[in-house]
Amino acid sequence: MKVVFVSWAPYCSRSDNIAREFCGKSYMVYAPFFGSNYFTILFKYLFQTVKTLTILLRERPDVVFIMAPPTTACFPVYVYTCLFPAGYIIDSHTMALLGERWKRVSFIHRFFSRRAITTIVTNDFLKAIIDSWGAPVTIVTDVPVEFPHVRLPHKKSGFTITLINTFSDDEPLENFMMAAKKLSDIQFYITGSLKQAKKRRRRTNYNLPHVQFTDFLSTDAYAGLLVASDCIVVLTTRDNTMQRGAYEAAYLGKPVITSDWGILKKTFYKGTLFVDNTPDGILAAILEMRKNHATYKEEIVSLLNEKKKTWIAIKEKLSDQIEKHLITRKTT
Repeated sequence: MKVVFVSWAPYCSRSDNIAREFCGKSYMVYAPFFGSNYFTILFKYLFQTVKTLTILLRERPDVVFIMAPPTTACFPVYVYTCLFPAGYIIDSHTMALLGERWKRVSFIHRFFSRRAITTIVTNDFLKAIIDSWGAPVTIVTDVPVEFPHVRLPHKKSGFTITLINTFSDDEPLENFMMAAKKLSDIQFYITGSLKQAKKRRRRTNYNLPHVQFTDFLSTDAYAGLLVASDCIVVLTTRDNTMQRGAYEAAYLGKPVITSDWGILKKTFYKGTLFVDNTPDGILAAILEMRKNHATYKEEIVSLLNEKKKTWIAIKEKLSDQIEKHLITRKTT
């Protein structure tokens, strides 16, 4: 079974790791030079459609995983599976179903989900949406994470915390900084492209000597920073949003501080502290994490072992769904 994962994005570790788990190839199909505005988006999507079809016709996969959003990325994959006895699986991220931009054209997602082997979502709330369409759906909260290469930074002495951040509107960065300001004896690192911060008008000029904005990091440097950290923080003000950074941390054996949402509490039930995104809540969690760090680190390793067992069962289920679909396609 030949597998290809296509993502219309500059990078996505979830896509890379799903492809790896199925011994496939992961392709990032993205044309940044077109920008992302209403005047150029059509040209951007057309370019990415042609490139996607080129990859599929060259590779001739039996199964194509496709990341959504954008749901329009499913179109060239659907065309390919109409021409050849192959199938596709949609890995639907939260914004593909709850983002206002994509909710307005949910009929596109519904069309492709009904014809997919299955649509992957991260929680029961999103599953209910796909169920209401009469489409097959599978919950995959997280996928085993592997970083082939790790470039360790020069680690400063003392307790170190990394905030995984993208400067998105749902990240309470200001509240985090208010908490960090009171903890000058802890070294903080904050990831995320400073170019994106400027574009989204997010503040980065805090001038705190113990807080460092890393700018965009290569995969190797990003992995090294997580490995060198004592704790990873990932925050969101948006409910039903899975935190990829949290399970990257978990698979590296790093305790987590994240937001107090049901999906996150259900997924990271060990080695994790949950906060209400307020400065006081974040401050209290950081102090608790430092105080009982050894306990939380032991718990996160236990959680990791349980997640590995869960993934084996999910992978077997997906493999069975794929096999049945391919048998049906090849016999009709």
